[in-house]
Amino acid sequence: VVPHETSLILTIAASFGLALLLGFVAVRLRLRVLVGYMVAGIILGPLTPWFVVDVALSHQLAEIGVILLMFGVGLHFSVDDLMNVRRIALPGALLEIPVVTAVGAGVAWLWGWSLGGCLVFGLSLSVASTVVLIRAMEKAGQMATMTGHIAVGWLIVEDLVMVLVLVLLPPLAGWLGGTGGNVSNHSLLMAILLTLLKVAGFIGLMLVVGRRLFPWLLWHIAKTGSRELFTLSVIATAIGIAFGASLLFGVSLALGAFFAGIVMRESSLSYRAA
Repeated sequence: VVPHETSLILTIAASFGLALLLGFVAVRLRLRVLVGYMVAGIILGPLTPWFVVDVALSHQLAEIGVILLMFGVGLHFSVDDLMNVRRIALPGALLEIPVVTAVGAGVAWLWGWSLGGCLVFGLSLSVASTVVLIRAMEKAGQMATMTGHIAVGWLIVEDLVMVLVLVLLPPLAGWLGGTGGNVSNHSLLMAILLTLLKVAGFIGLMLVVGRRLFPWLLWHIAKTGSRELFTLSVIATAIGIAFGASLLFGVSLALGAFFAGIVMRESSLSYRAA
């Protein structure tokens, strides 16, 4: 008997099957396997006339993949690693974002776009894809190098900037030619301060409390001798912290998962968790 609701199974089966097929084709054509995955996503997406999977479910499944990927990256980083590259990653990202945004917005302006559309287009170009960049660096074996550390630090700065941008765009929509209402300077300043406090609160909570709590929890679960419980605890920690960070502090799921991996790295069992 076939269940009435099979959208989740259908989405997974179709996505995995087509990704496998096109990934194999990409490798045979001497391309990155990621190219095949991306083409599979385009074919199954709503912008093509062929078969379309459940887009909402696909987005959520993709977020789980990003969470686990960033958690795994965080397991190989420490706070010291990030601090060592701050003199390059921080000013570099803060300089790159406005420059690329201005160039992208200028191109969109030549196309006749509105001010808001130009700004969003430029901002989109200024942010690198975390998944694509990390997968490419893993393939090249550069994640453990200084270049890899700088790249990850750069991505974190970009992510933090985009958290602030996503908070500011809605209240500024009216000024940018959108349908939203304008807000006062006081309200805008309060939104910025609240966002900065939330981000600082999350990072502080993870580095002060999380670095002690989660390794302690992992150690006690490992003492049970159950591999299933250990694996479950790692996955639950990654997804739980990422979701909680997004819900309570407004940071991205990827950033929340990355810091979850960093605090879990403090455990002597971090290699086993990875």
